[in-house]
Amino acid sequence: MSEADGAVETPAPVLRLLERDSVEVAPLLLGAVVTSCSQEGEVSVRLTEVEAYRGETDPGSHAYRGQTARNAAMFEAAGAVYVYFTYGMHYCVNLVCGPAGLSRAVLLRAGEVVAGQELARSRRVAARQDRDLARGPARLAQALGLSRQDDGARIGPVGSRLCLALPGPGQVDPALVRQGPRTGVSGPGGDAQRFPWRFWLEAE
Repeated sequence: MSEADGAVETPAPVLRLLERDSVEVAPLLLGAVVTSCSQEGEVSVRLTEVEAYRGETDPGSHAYRGQTARNAAMFEAAGAVYVYFTYGMHYCVNLVCGPAGLSRAVLLRAGEVVAGQELARSRRVAARQDRDLARGPARLAQALGLSRQDDGARIGPVGSRLCLALPGPGQVDPALVRQGPRTGVSGPGGDAQRFPWRFWLEAE
């Protein structure tokens, strides 16, 4: 059975976090390190910007109108990975939160490559500076080497296709966490008052 088939078990500390509501989870992912492993090697990205989505109650969510073949991974249980294709050329990656069926997720919007820079550079040849390697959701997915083949996979232990290391006490200064409207979300889902669900680390 492949990782995408559910053979991978999400580590307990990570699972306990992801089982919570996506809006609670999102700011707590700032400073976490997501690592992708492949035959090419490993790349690790420290998360500096994320966005929360609340499924069928959220007009900005891919799951707002219910489950489809494209968004099926969003309806899985906490710890699943939802990767979608956008603009005919880019992939973006989300971590699924909460119980199965609620379709809640956090989009990984930006980060800093902290390990595997050489491999990330080979995947992101257009990046002029290392700080641009994972600056934006599509760039982040590209630096990690993720595609639709990873859709439905699970966050696993170290050495898995994807793993997540949560920040320890004191590693993220709460005073640096900022909150605001989601980027590129139009219509009701872009309402800054109702959905201020983008979180980022100031000056990172």
